[in-house]
Order: sequence, then structure tokens, then C-alpha cells
Amino acid sequence: MSTATSASPPTPPARILVVDDDPTVAEVVTGYLRRAGHSVAHAADGPAALDRAAHDDPDLVVLDLMLPGIDGLEVCRRLRAERPLPVIMLTARGDEDDRIAGLELGADDYVTKPFSPRELVLRVESVLRRSRAATPEAAAGGLLAGAGIRLDPRTRRATRNGQELLLTLREFDLLAHFLTRPGRAHRREELMRDVWGWDFGDLSTVTVHVRRLRAKIEEDPAAPRLIQTVWGVGYRFEAGAEEGTP
Repeated sequence: MSTATSASPPTPPARILVVDDDPTVAEVVTGYLRRAGHSVAHAADGPAALDRAAHDDPDLVVLDLMLPGIDGLEVCRRLRAERPLPVIMLTARGDEDDRIAGLELGADDYVTKPFSPRELVLRVESVLRRSRAATPEAAAGGLLAGAGIRLDPRTRRATRNGQELLLTLREFDLLAHFLTRPGRAHRREELMRDVWGWDFGDLSTVTVHVRRLRAKIEEDPAAPRLIQTVWGVGYRFEAGAEEGTP
């Protein structure tokens, strides 16, 4: 499991929904999050999770993928269809396909079982900080722009050729990272460290988010012109690339 790179200041209290049908896991996770100062609700199945999310308007959801009623992937899909709600998935260690599917649906992070509750609290607080605050690039001053994209780190809004881009938390931060460093080749390990704040982890997380971002900003995601693959290295953002040019 990957970890945050350094200690961070305390996170203001948040409303968190924990969705897990294992009463022991739910009790432990809920207890640790409450001791961290957060307001925590619990749901034990998919339908209850959707009801609680609609009623409580949580700031973040900790979501087990193996749920009765409606599975976690479908719950994630429905939650993300409503608004860009941060989601941290709980997955079994060997369920790589489900983990990737969850990331494809827009989950912001994942933790594999068995896990350290303290590690989960750190992940929750890392995602909350990024969802509440402007990206670090905002300190550089104002809008970011390139290749027809305009991104405002302070309001966390992005457009492409005047059209609103519906980006998840991590997609927004990844795009901001690329826009501030055009033309530079980025290793996936570097992106994981700088965008996710992880020292190490499953690099497929970066791959999935790049694929999702390409689907939202490229004219033809199968032949990307903006986020280009640098074989043996990682990815490069071409801010000067314009669709339809040779």
C-alpha cells in the first residue's frame, strides 16, 4: 500500500459516509474517523448508501466494492453521476480488475484490505484537503491555459474550447500539473508522487487517470495529441497542440 509523502496539517471536520457490510470493519473505520474529528455515518449495503448520500450530502465516501443489494461499482457510478463527490474505495488485495474499474468510474483513491485504519484516515484527509483547497498551482497566480483549455485552480473549474469539463478531483489536479509543465516528460512515479502525494503504489492508477483525462480533452483519445505517451518514460503534455493541425 502506498503512503503520503509527508505529514500535513490537521484537516477541518468533514461529513464522511462509510459503506461496508462487515460490521467489524465499519466499526473500526468509523471509530478512527470520529476520533480524527469527523462526522461519520454508516451504510451496510448499496441501496442504503445511496439513500444516506442523498440525505446527508457527505464530503467524502469510503466505499467497499463488495456490497449486497447494489455493488460498490454501481454505487460509485451513481454517486459520481450526481456530483464530483470524492470516493475512496476499499478493495480486496487481489481484486485488481475491480480496482481499475472503480478508478475508471472516477474514484479518487483506493485502499486494499487488510489495511491500517490510521493509513485510511491519512488517505481520507489527503483527499479532503485536495477537494477543499485550490491546487498548489494556484499560488503561481491565476488561470492556467493551453491547447484551448482554461483551468481556474481557485474555483476548480475547467473548460475546453469554451465547453465545461466535468473532471474528478484527481483529473483536475493531473491536468493542472500538466498545464504548468508543458513539453516536459513526466514519469508515472513522478506523477504519483506530485499529484497523488504517494511515495509508491500501483502505477495503473496513473494510467487509468490519464486515459480518463484523454477521453475528456482529446478530439480522438485513441490518437492523443495533447497528452502524448513517451515510451519508456511516461507522458508529455503538448500545450501548443491544436486539434486538426498536422
